[in-house]
Amino acid sequence: MKTITRCILFVWLLSAVAAAAAGTVSVVTRDNAIRSESRFFAPVKAKVRYGDRLTVIGRKGDWYQVSAKGVSGWVHKSAVESRSYSVSGRGGAAGGVSADEVSLAGKGFNPQVEAGYRNANKNLNYGAVDEIERLVVGEKSLETFIQQGGLIQP
Repeated sequence: MKTITRCILFVWLLSAVAAAAAGTVSVVTRDNAIRSESRFFAPVKAKVRYGDRLTVIGRKGDWYQVSAKGVSGWVHKSAVESRSYSVSGRGGAAGGVSADEVSLAGKGFNPQVEAGYRNANKNLNYGAVDEIERLVVGEKSLETFIQQGGLIQP
């Protein structure tokens, strides 16, 4: 009986250690995907958005194996970080801060920094920057561009 109890305790302890080691990460890009394999352009299993929390199951090179939204798969390390942001105070309580604003502030870029940069660099074409930010390139188009250009997939 002691042996069975010890085995159960050992398995429970291993499970607790594995759960603690797994951890979570947050998506830091506007949109991204959980992929079926640890490579870019692998089939998408689920879409994730900025701020989504993903449970880390494992790691392989620059890729995290994660689970979220009822699926498990892979996400590149550049799309996530273990730090999380919390919106609090006047703006957060009123819901006045967008995910994009939180993202930019997390990167040290906020409306005050932008205004200061615009004042210091009045000759730059900010309309072109805004236009580029609105561009959406489909995954298939990007993959075709990489193949036709003879580029190496990251």
